Amino acid sequence: MTTLTRSDRAALEHLRAHSSLPVLSRIAVQVAWCVLLWSQRRKSRRDLSQLDDHMLNDIGLSPRQAEQEYNKWFWRP
Repeated sequence: MTTLTRSDRAALEHLRAHSSLPVLSRIAVQVAWCVLLWSQRRKSRRDLSQLDDHMLNDIGLSPRQAEQEYNKWFWRP
């Protein structure tokens, strides 16, 4: 899956906030936003699962905290 750039995310957020779009377009933007968010969570959690204890310590997480985070389902914040 392709990762969106910062400007792509900004454009999607702009569309998401735009109330002048037709209903089906707003729904499509909401679905795209949700898929993007879930994809980012999945990738972040997968990356977190690959960090060693030293790297986790650098970001202020214990191995247990990291394990709790990367074991979450992608739809959970």
